[in-house]
Amino acid sequence: MGEIMKHPDELYPLMKLMLSAKRVEKKTSVWLLQPHWAFCYAILRKVSRSFALVIQQLPSDLRDVVCVYYLVLRALDTVEDDTSLTTEVRVPILKDFYSHLHDPEWHFSCDTIAFKVLMDQFHHVSTSLLELDTDYQEVIKDITKRMGEGMAKFLCKEVETINDYNEYCHYAAGLCGLGLSKKIYASGREDLAPESLSISMGLFLQKISIIRDYLEDINEVPKCRMFWPRQIWSKYVNKLEDFKYEENSVKAVQCLNEDCLVYMSNLRDPSIFQFCAIPLVINMGNLMMYYNNVEIFKGVVEMRRGLCAKIIDQTRTMADVYGAFFDFCCIMESKVDRDDPNATSTLKRLEEISKNCRNSGTLINQRFVMFPCLM
Repeated sequence: MGEIMKHPDELYPLMKLMLSAKRVEKKTSVWLLQPHWAFCYAILRKVSRSFALVIQQLPSDLRDVVCVYYLVLRALDTVEDDTSLTTEVRVPILKDFYSHLHDPEWHFSCDTIAFKVLMDQFHHVSTSLLELDTDYQEVIKDITKRMGEGMAKFLCKEVETINDYNEYCHYAAGLCGLGLSKKIYASGREDLAPESLSISMGLFLQKISIIRDYLEDINEVPKCRMFWPRQIWSKYVNKLEDFKYEENSVKAVQCLNEDCLVYMSNLRDPSIFQFCAIPLVINMGNLMMYYNNVEIFKGVVEMRRGLCAKIIDQTRTMADVYGAFFDFCCIMESKVDRDDPNATSTLKRLEEISKNCRNSGTLINQRFVMFPCLM
């Protein structure tokens, strides 16, 4: 409530989003009548930071498909994340995960809290999957197989180079973007997006998550998880965990800024457009928050829920997307430390994005208009 009082302009979109979710629930009586669907939508809200908010905006047929798809991949990711399990245990589970999707009796207990509930009661997800059209089931199975194999590969090797970084992000999220495009195409609502575009959207979202989760991953017990490429961080410190310490804060921010260096005008259906656009805009906002921000190495920096609601409410057209990206670029530009060794590269990248936004012809005095509260 304190945050809302500081940002009263976020109250209306937050209330609007909550009421929209309630209306969707009332219309979707199947959630209440069938335990497996009730479980899927209830657990979705507990294991998703932001996707639950945008999934509920989709048309009902795609909503169920994407809900199940997200939960399957979230479960796969939970196996990868649980470092209390040995690599020898996790690797075969990741590789074979896809083969269990059609078995409503299968589950694999791991992790804690809501993620443990998801894994212990995964049979509800499998039961829901079996009710989807066969085409959707095949896409989910194929992407799960490919992602599981890639995740298993990187359990056995560290992310050393930028190429490794891109390859890992391809498996962890790029394939997810490809699967989403295929399902939207299968629904008959949109043309099939170019594979490179679908994958690049997933890569962008994954890289922002890796930046955000630095401290959580490095403090993982019993073994830390390291996804930042050694090729970048080794320029600044001897060990990635050294960024946690106050004496390395300047180097940490410089590395963060270098890592921050390292889509979407053809969609017709407004709800699908929002589903694709909102995560990109939110994560561009996150990138702006993370840039030159030493707090990343002290804890998780997250966008306020009210601000997320505001973005969901205001992101409806490509003009909104270009405007938001332009605003965030302007704010990031104001944060650039000219003494940072990556300052020139950063300013060049920001100017390239800003130029693309201006060339869209949709900007009308957009500078700092959408999200002045992030200044």
